[in-house]
Amino acid sequence: MSRKTLDNKPNVWLRGFLWVYAFLSLYPLFWMLSYSLKNNNEIFVTNTFGLPMNFRIENYVTAWSKFNVPQYFGNSLLISIATVAGTIVLSVMFSYAIARMQWRLRDTARIYLTIGMFIPIQVIMIPLAVLVRDLHLANTYFALIVPYIAFNLSFSTMVFYGFLRTIPIELEESACIDGASVYRTFFSIMLPIIQPAMATMVIFVFLSAWNEFPMALILISEESLKTLPLGLLFFQGEFTTDWGAMGAAMVIASLPTVLVYVLFSEQVERALTVGSAVKS
Repeated sequence: MSRKTLDNKPNVWLRGFLWVYAFLSLYPLFWMLSYSLKNNNEIFVTNTFGLPMNFRIENYVTAWSKFNVPQYFGNSLLISIATVAGTIVLSVMFSYAIARMQWRLRDTARIYLTIGMFIPIQVIMIPLAVLVRDLHLANTYFALIVPYIAFNLSFSTMVFYGFLRTIPIELEESACIDGASVYRTFFSIMLPIIQPAMATMVIFVFLSAWNEFPMALILISEESLKTLPLGLLFFQGEFTTDWGAMGAAMVIASLPTVLVYVLFSEQVERALTVGSAVKS
């Protein structure tokens, strides 16, 4: 056996592993799409795992018109976009302040915010519900937007903090010599550099807000304000359930997350490499 053949063997095993991993990752999406095009009999009895024998597009029509999917979808989209905007703006400014500026209690503020990453959401659920009630935010969009921003702020800040620490201080020194203010340096130099990290956090924060369920269940009781994960609970009837329509609703609910990841996936890879490239 030649040396060239021996060298190719690891590549063959690696490719085989990647193909298996890709299949295991994509099959749930394929199954959910097939599930959404079947009736109850095919789902549970005759054709559980295969392609639908008759493509029942009417499942999507039923989900969209009968189960208030447009309203749930719009609520989730509004809350997720507001959460992403609030989280990115606040975490970028705070991380820049603790990573690039010198001020008293800077490390204390960073540690205090980091502690939030280790607090389980279940521990503060009751105090959060009381606080939302006392602030008169119950059954409003802010009842979810404000807690979502608070819970995503710790992780986002730590990501931006680590990213900003890799940027050479000479860039800011040069800008200062040229007469740029702190704000001009931040908006004209720092923000363009950290765009890959911002795109990465857009994905994580959007997915977190879009798929969140426990807080929405406790803090929102009004039908017109329910998000899509919460609305899926009410697809089950008392005596019978249209599982095909529920599958269609799940496909609709998954579509924005898939699109966001596809649009920003290249930025995630750049975020892993641009820091070292700038440093060098």
